[in-house]
Amino acid sequence: MKIVNVDIAIVGAGSAGMSAYKSALKHTSKILVIESGPYGTTCARVGCMPSKLLIAAAEAAHSVEFAQAFGVNVEAMHLDGTAVMERVRRERDRFVGFSVETVESWPEEHRLRGHARFLDDRTLQVDDHTHVVAQRIILATGSHNYVPQEWRRSIGDRLIVNDDVFSWEKLPKSVAVLGAGVVALELCQALSRLGVRVRMYGRGNRIGPLSDPALQALTLQIFDNELPLRMRAKDVSLTRDGDEVIVRSGNDAERFEYVLAASGRKPNLDRLDLLKTSLPIDENGCLVFDPETGRVGESNVFVAGDITNELTVLHEAVDLGRIAGENAGRYPNTKHTTRRTPMTIVFSDPQIMMVGKTHEELIESKSDFSIGTVSFANQGRSRVMLKNRGALHLYAENSTGRLLGAEMVGPSAEHIAHLLAWSIQRGDTVQGMLEYPFYHPVIEEGLRTGLQNLARSLR
Repeated sequence: MKIVNVDIAIVGAGSAGMSAYKSALKHTSKILVIESGPYGTTCARVGCMPSKLLIAAAEAAHSVEFAQAFGVNVEAMHLDGTAVMERVRRERDRFVGFSVETVESWPEEHRLRGHARFLDDRTLQVDDHTHVVAQRIILATGSHNYVPQEWRRSIGDRLIVNDDVFSWEKLPKSVAVLGAGVVALELCQALSRLGVRVRMYGRGNRIGPLSDPALQALTLQIFDNELPLRMRAKDVSLTRDGDEVIVRSGNDAERFEYVLAASGRKPNLDRLDLLKTSLPIDENGCLVFDPETGRVGESNVFVAGDITNELTVLHEAVDLGRIAGENAGRYPNTKHTTRRTPMTIVFSDPQIMMVGKTHEELIESKSDFSIGTVSFANQGRSRVMLKNRGALHLYAENSTGRLLGAEMVGPSAEHIAHLLAWSIQRGDTVQGMLEYPFYHPVIEEGLRTGLQNLARSLR
C-alpha cells in the first residue's frame, strides 16, 4: 500500500472541488485531489448546461407553434428529435471538455484516481492502492439522484433519471415524470414542447420551489393549463409490460415508454465510512458544518458543494468551495465569510425565482414584514410579448423598509432575480430602490409597481 502525505486532500473534482483546489493552492502546493468518477462537473455533464440546451430547443419549437397568436402563420413544423438530441450531446460534450481540460492541466502529483474512504480523521484509503495522510480534508463528493429501489426492481431500464435524458440519441414517444420539483418541471415542460407525450405525477399539490401560498396556487394553475398533471398522487404503482411501463394512480392507468424519476437528490456520504471518524452528524445523516467557514464541527475537515445538502446550485457550490479551500489553507486560523444572497431560478416558462428570505422562512422566524404584489396579467411589456402570466411578491422589513426577499413566477424572472438579489445584498430599502431608473416599456416596470405597492404597505 502506497502512503502519501499532504497538507490538504480534496475528495471530489467537480465544481466545488475545483474551486476549493484553486483557493487552497494559494496557501500550499502539497495538495491531492481524489476523484473516483470521470472528470467533468455535474453541471456540465448532466445538470444545468444540458438541461438548458434541451429547454432552448423546446422554446424554439414553442415559438413556432405560438407564432399564430401574433398573426404570423408558419407552415407545418417538422421536429427532428434526433437532431435535437445530437445538438444537446455535442454542446454538452463541449462544456464538459472545458472542465476536463482544467483538471488535467493540474500537476499530475496533485491528482489521484479512485474511491476515497476514511480510516480515521486524517487518513483516507483510496481503493486498494493508496493511503493518504492529510492534515486537512475537504469533502466535495457531490450528490446523486434519489431513486426508490422498488421502482428500479419493478421496471428496470425503463426507469431513468435526468442524467440518462442527455444521452438519448432520439426523443422517446412518451415519458411519465415522477416528481414536481425543479428538475421535474423543467424537463417535463421541455419534453412536452418537443412533442413527447408526458404526464407529471406529484405527491402533493405544489409545483416548483415557491413557498408563498398564493404564488404556489398561481403556479399550479398556470402549469395545469399546459401540462397533463396528476397531483396528490400518493398511490403511484409501476408495472413493466414489455418495453412499456404501466403507471397506475387511483383508478387511472397509462402506458409510457419511460418513467423519469425526479424525486430529489441525496449527498454522496454513504461510501465515505464517516463512522470511522469523530465528525458530527445530524439526525438526517448529514455532516454538521459552519456555512461561513465550511468547517465540520471543530475538526480538520471541510465541506463544499452538494454534499452539504443545502443550496444545490453551481454558484453556491463554487462559493463554498472557495470558502472551504481558503480555510483549509489557513487552518487553524479560519475566517468567517458572509455568504451571498440566496438565489434560486427555475428555467420553466414562465420562469420561477426566489431570492433572499422566502415567505416560509419569514413566517417561521416570526419576522415583522409587509408584502408588495404585482400581477403580470396586464403589465405592458409582458402583454406585448404575450408573456403576461404570473406575479411577483416582495417582502420588506417594517421597521427599516429594507427588502428582505422575493418570490416570483412570471416573465424574465431570471433577470428580476439578479436585480433583487443585488439590492438585498446591498441592504437597499424599498424607497431607495424606487429612486433607481426604470425604462419604458420593460418588464422591470412591473417590479416598480410591486415596489410601489410594498411602500404603501409598510408600517
